[in-house]
Amino acid sequence: MENAYHRFNELFAQLGLPNDDAGIHDFLSRHTPLAPEIRLADAPFWNAAQAEMLRKSRRDDADWAGLVDQLDAGLRHQA
Repeated sequence: MENAYHRFNELFAQLGLPNDDAGIHDFLSRHTPLAPEIRLADAPFWNAAQAEMLRKSRRDDADWAGLVDQLDAGLRHQA
């Protein structure tokens, strides 16, 4: 089986979020920093389908897992 390569903006599209540079920047600006005690998928800004996609990606070590980790790190970073 071949591993798929996904880009960060494709993760946003998969989550049903604006996936252009401005949309990604806006999302990160509005939700950063995410408190360390909150798991990424448990953050209050996800709907049920988004949260499940994030959980499943990590649990199954799916193709999206690396990007989910990047998203998690990006939301915890304070500028």
